[in-house]
Amino acid sequence: MAAVSETLQGFQREITCSICRSYFSEPVTTWCGHSFCRACLSWSWRLGTAAFSCPRCRQVSPVQEFPRLNGGLAQLTKMGKELCSLLLQSTEGQSRCARHKKIFKLFCEDDQTPLCVRCSQSPEHGAHKLSPVGEAAHNFRKKLQVLQSRLRKHFEEAEELLDQEERPAVDWHLVITGEYKKLHHFLMEEESRCLGKIKEEERASQDKLSQHREAIQDLMLVLQEAAYQPNLDLLQEAKELLGMCESVLSKRAKAVSLDLRAYPIPGMIEMLRRFQVDITMDPTAASPCVIISEDLKSVKAGEGWQVQTKHPDNSAVHAVLAEQAFSSGRQYWEVDVTQLPQWILGIYTPYVRRKRKRNVDSCDSVFLLSCMKYKEDYYLQAFPGSLNHRVKCPVPRVGVYLDNSLGTLAFYNVLQSSLIYEFHFIAFTEPITPFFSPGPPLPGTKAGPMTLCPGDSHLPA
Repeated sequence: MAAVSETLQGFQREITCSICRSYFSEPVTTWCGHSFCRACLSWSWRLGTAAFSCPRCRQVSPVQEFPRLNGGLAQLTKMGKELCSLLLQSTEGQSRCARHKKIFKLFCEDDQTPLCVRCSQSPEHGAHKLSPVGEAAHNFRKKLQVLQSRLRKHFEEAEELLDQEERPAVDWHLVITGEYKKLHHFLMEEESRCLGKIKEEERASQDKLSQHREAIQDLMLVLQEAAYQPNLDLLQEAKELLGMCESVLSKRAKAVSLDLRAYPIPGMIEMLRRFQVDITMDPTAASPCVIISEDLKSVKAGEGWQVQTKHPDNSAVHAVLAEQAFSSGRQYWEVDVTQLPQWILGIYTPYVRRKRKRNVDSCDSVFLLSCMKYKEDYYLQAFPGSLNHRVKCPVPRVGVYLDNSLGTLAFYNVLQSSLIYEFHFIAFTEPITPFFSPGPPLPGTKAGPMTLCPGDSHLPA
C-alpha cells in the first residue's frame, strides 16, 4: 500500500503545475524543460516584461515567443487524472480496519481517523461527529480548494514582490556607489587642500630660514669689514653693530619652531570609533601610588606619589594596566585627560621582536606618548621615539588606535581630529595591554583623574 501511494504521489507531481499546484490545464513547456499551465505562465510573463524567465529555475529565455501547447503532456495529464482516480478507488477498497477486518466507511471528525461500522459503535466514539468517508473527503476537498485559492493569492503577491525586487524603482547599488564616489571626491579635495597647506607652511618656514641665514651672512661680512676699520671709526659704529647683532640673534628662536601642527582629517575619529572597545582597569596590575575608581574606568595619582624635583622627567612613573589584552584585530579607545597637566598613555607587551642593523633582537616592553609641562608650555614626547613637540594648549582627549596585523599604534587629538604620533612596524609576538599613568603630578598641585571614555561620549563643541 505504501509503495502504491508513493507511486501515485510521484505520478501526480509529474502532471501538476508548480504555479497553481493543480493538474495541468493546456500545458506548455519552456525552453529549459519546465512545464506550466498556459494561463499560469501567461500571468507570470506579463506584457511589457523585458526578459522572460522561467518561474521555476529563473533562467532567462533566449526568445520572447510564448511556447506552444504541449499536446503530449496534455494527453498524459488527462490519462493520469483518470488513472489516479481509479487507483484511489482501488486503494480505498483495500483499506480495511486492522482490528475488525472491515472496510472503512466512516470518518471521525474529532479524531481525524477512518472507522469501520463496528469501530464507530465503540464508547470512545459515542459523542464524536461521524461522517461517511465519501462525504468527509468531499468536504475536505472543498477546504483544500479554499486553501489552494488563498495560497494562490499569496503566491501571486509573492511573485509581485519578487518582480519588484528584481526591478526596483531605485537602483540602490548605483545610489550607494554614487554617494561613496562623492565621499571619495570630498576626501581627495580635503587631502589636496591639507597637503597644499603643508607645502605653504614648509615654504614659508624655509623662506624664513633662508632670510635668517642671509641676514647672518650679511652681518658676518659687515663685522669682517668693521674689523679692519680705524679704531675711532669702529668705536663710532659699535653701538649700531651691536644692535644689528642682537636683532639677528634674537630671531633664532623664532626661526626654528617646535610647535606640533594640527592637520584635521574629516571623519577620521568617526571611522576609528567603529573599532572602539570597552576597557576597564585592572586593580591587580596597578602601582600602589595610583587610585582606581570603583567602576574601574578612571585612575588618579595617590598621595604616595610625591614629586619633589623640579624636573618631572626624572620622576618615577606609576601606572595601571587594563584588564583586557589584545593579540589580533583592530582596537580603539579614548581617554579624557582634561584634568591632568601631565600624563602617559600607551601599551605594554611582554616581548617585542625588532630587527637591528646587527640582527640583534631587542626587548621594548612599552610604547608610550606622554605630556609634560615645563613653565607655561606643554610638550608631547614619544618613547621610544624622537617626538618632542610643544603644544599651545593641553590636549583634552586622546584617542589610541591599535592595529595588530599592521603593527601600528597611533595617538590622536580627538577634539581636533588630528594625528599626534604613530609607531610603525611593531612586531608584536604577545598580547598587548593598554597602559595608563595619571602623572607624574606637578609639585604642590592636586591633579584630577584620567578617565576612559564610553563609546557614545562626545566632547563639547
